[in-house]
Amino acid sequence: MIEIIAFDADDTLWHNEVLYQDAQKELQQILSAWAQPQAVAARLNEIEMRNLPIYGYGIKAFVLSMIEAAYLVSTGEVTGEEIGKILTIGRSMLQAEITLFPHVEYTLRCLSRSFRLMVITKGDPLDQIRKIERSGLNGYFSLIEVIHDKTRDAYQNILNKYHINPKSFIMVGNSLRSDVVPILELGGVAVHIPADTTWEHENIPDFNAAQNGYYRLETIKQLPQLIEDISSLSRDL
Repeated sequence: MIEIIAFDADDTLWHNEVLYQDAQKELQQILSAWAQPQAVAARLNEIEMRNLPIYGYGIKAFVLSMIEAAYLVSTGEVTGEEIGKILTIGRSMLQAEITLFPHVEYTLRCLSRSFRLMVITKGDPLDQIRKIERSGLNGYFSLIEVIHDKTRDAYQNILNKYHINPKSFIMVGNSLRSDVVPILELGGVAVHIPADTTWEHENIPDFNAAQNGYYRLETIKQLPQLIEDISSLSRDL
């Protein structure tokens, strides 16, 4: 029996990674006097990976990494005006319009009639809660969790908090690393809906798609039928 259907937020319910890609292009332009775009991208990625344990995920952490990249790529020559441009990029990202993927609200409306829905997202709590509210979708969710990172232990803590059996838990998201693998390890069901743009850090090239409990959909519109199929299967067992 399905007890909870949980959803990732960024790049599952609405577009997000495109904001980061556009910001990187702007940073590359700002630093064009010191390095080629590929070199700036590589340095920024290196800095982001190093800073994740310190800053965590989210736009504010990303802006700090962009400023550090600007300082290092320019060997300290970056000006206050250029730092100001980077801060403006970050502010624009925080204020960007929330653009839902097609069929998201239809899907949540259908599923919320029969199941409790939950959001599990990682990043800055203020930013993530604000995005959920601005999306207009918060009314569909009975539970919202914003966590530092999506690890097996983090998911286990959430399941323990709400007394949820992993076998009755379904996680829906675009990231293999964050939304799929930890859930499968706990014995739950993971539904992977790849986004057009996904941060490379979230991909797993050698992922085994033949695992029990793993499902892949092309669009979220297919989710209600999949949930019905899974529910029917569990009733027959």
